[in-house]
Amino acid sequence: MTTPSYASFRPLLWLVSLAIFMQMLDSTIVNTALPAMARSLGESPLQMQSVVFSYALAVATFIPASGWIADRFGTRRTFLAAIILFTLGSLACALAQTLHQLVAARVLQGVGGAMLLPVGRLAVMRSVSREQFLRAMSFIAIPALVGPLIGPTLGGWLVEVASWHWVFLINLPIGVIGYVAALKVMPDHYAEHRTRFDIAGYLMLAFGMVVLSLALDGISGMGTPHALVMLMTVAGLAALVGYWLHAANSTAPLFSLALFHVPSYRIGILGNLFSRIGSSAMPLLIPLLLQVGMGMSPMNAGLLMIPVAAAGMLSKRYAVKLVERFGYRRVLMVNTVLVGIAMASFIFMVPGQPMWLRVVQLAVFGAVNSLQFTVMNTVTLRDLDRDFASSGNSLLSMVMMLATGFGAAAAGSLLAAFGHLDALHGATAALHATFVCVGAITLTSTVIFWQLPDTRPSPRDVEEVAE
Repeated sequence: MTTPSYASFRPLLWLVSLAIFMQMLDSTIVNTALPAMARSLGESPLQMQSVVFSYALAVATFIPASGWIADRFGTRRTFLAAIILFTLGSLACALAQTLHQLVAARVLQGVGGAMLLPVGRLAVMRSVSREQFLRAMSFIAIPALVGPLIGPTLGGWLVEVASWHWVFLINLPIGVIGYVAALKVMPDHYAEHRTRFDIAGYLMLAFGMVVLSLALDGISGMGTPHALVMLMTVAGLAALVGYWLHAANSTAPLFSLALFHVPSYRIGILGNLFSRIGSSAMPLLIPLLLQVGMGMSPMNAGLLMIPVAAAGMLSKRYAVKLVERFGYRRVLMVNTVLVGIAMASFIFMVPGQPMWLRVVQLAVFGAVNSLQFTVMNTVTLRDLDRDFASSGNSLLSMVMMLATGFGAAAAGSLLAAFGHLDALHGATAALHATFVCVGAITLTSTVIFWQLPDTRPSPRDVEEVAE
């Protein structure tokens, strides 16, 4: 049987790349527009974290179900449904008149986004031969790098020349093009052996994630009673413990506890969760500091995010060499400290600061932050065998999005906690205090990476994993 040529898969790769670009663009384009949204909706710009938080939580909640849905209903129908949901969610966001309506629309967007990337990757995995797989995955990884590079600047430009609504309306033509293309080129793959979905485990896991996230967001003082926050925290923890006990006794759990028998995976997944909480707060906090704290225009604030993304792309090239020379443990421990210090250093970003110094500071943060992601993801997945590779990657994706939601909620809670500084000294003081705290949160993950063995793998064992 003749192996199909790489060129025959190119339309599918372009389609999946378009979907990934749409999702990654949306994840970064919103942050620059948050102050404008706050003014339009009559909200405080320091309490707009729910716009980011709701999307990330919806994606994290539905990622575990995306693979089973694609296996059950086919990659083609699932992918088309994902595009429809994401596009309709984008339209609903643009039409929102209140913050609550915007949050609800972001949840709808998140449900579509949760299926776009995993199902697109699954279609590529089942269509492309093993010999062509690495080349195909490298191709579709490019939009994941380009989206964050242009997203903040594009968002700032759209706010200035039109309105914040266009950061969502821009998804409509992309969604229509993607839907038409998917009708023609998306293959319809089903699972070879249909498996029973662990609905009980999924409900416990999803409930635990949602309730804990809402409890963390409730600390921000948005009218949530303290007793309810405590109740949600206990209920969320109980649900996660319930899932743990359920998975230990189930023959086909959503995520097998055997994954945690692999030391590097166990350490990597926990390190990812705690390290990313601080990192995920930064895309929300930096545009707020630049616009609300320093009075910059949305366009100029977006332009200043380019050094973050560009330096991050450049630092990925050195990840392999650093790990080869110093080992995972030393690189992660030292770099985690550097990331925490880089976050806290934003207390020195003040009006009147030379522009070149701001660019250097943002570039340094982008470099060490991206290096952290690359090495963390690699150490998490490197020792998984083929049987656990798929579920291990899905759990990692879920934890990454959950940490994004936690980060946004934590940023909002910290800004609310420092509200007295805002009242006395302005928004800049509250933002500076929050930067110090998220840096400290990141530093706590150092004790997790300290548990890694002090090994130095060969270059071929070190792979750069998409964020």
